[in-house]
Amino acid sequence: MTALNLINVTLNYPDGEGIMTALDSVNLAVQPGQFISLVGPSGSGKSSLLAVAATLIKPTSGLVMIDGVDTTALSEKELAALRRNKIGIIFQQPNLLASLTAAEQLIMTSHLRGGSLRAAGTRAAELLELVGLGGSSGKRPHQLSGGQRQRVNIARALMAQPKVLLVDEPTAALDHERSESIVRLLREVCDEFNVATVMVTHDTEFVPLTDAMASMRDGVLAAPVAALPSLGFR
Repeated sequence: MTALNLINVTLNYPDGEGIMTALDSVNLAVQPGQFISLVGPSGSGKSSLLAVAATLIKPTSGLVMIDGVDTTALSEKELAALRRNKIGIIFQQPNLLASLTAAEQLIMTSHLRGGSLRAAGTRAAELLELVGLGGSSGKRPHQLSGGQRQRVNIARALMAQPKVLLVDEPTAALDHERSESIVRLLREVCDEFNVATVMVTHDTEFVPLTDAMASMRDGVLAAPVAALPSLGFR
């Protein structure tokens, strides 16, 4: 079953006396374990696509299918439950709570879903180990580097074992070495958890670490093409 499927999605915004089309009949299907990079100039519609795919914004027309569920037919309460259980979102800025340790950042997300604290603690420890922070679970955000905070952000998004992982410019605030390590980690996560992953990125250098690249311009999405291998990647 396709994990994420956008079918003829159009998103219009009021713009003065007219209408701006942020997404124009967009079609995108992402399979479990497939890693898609999404590129395009600023204002092309990439952020709008992520917001619609995350069910944070309802499209003007078209269908948004998550794990076979037509999200456009759901109530706000049902959408919130679907996001908690099936969608992991990794924002450009980790937005970690200053008072919580790395482990507590993850455990809190499980608590909000009503999960067992003991089970959440176990999973948080496993995920922090997976992202290379097994020895830093007790550290607070100010004690972590930018790359480490982004790793906590990734681990937190995986707590609910999502079907879809949506990633917005994860390397924007990182240097080259840390950027590459984060994209490689996302590649490992995609493979390890068989999660459909869409990553908006301006770092086309790291596209070869993904399975395919889709490009946007003026709200129009070109069909994904296979990411060509590059020396030093994959």
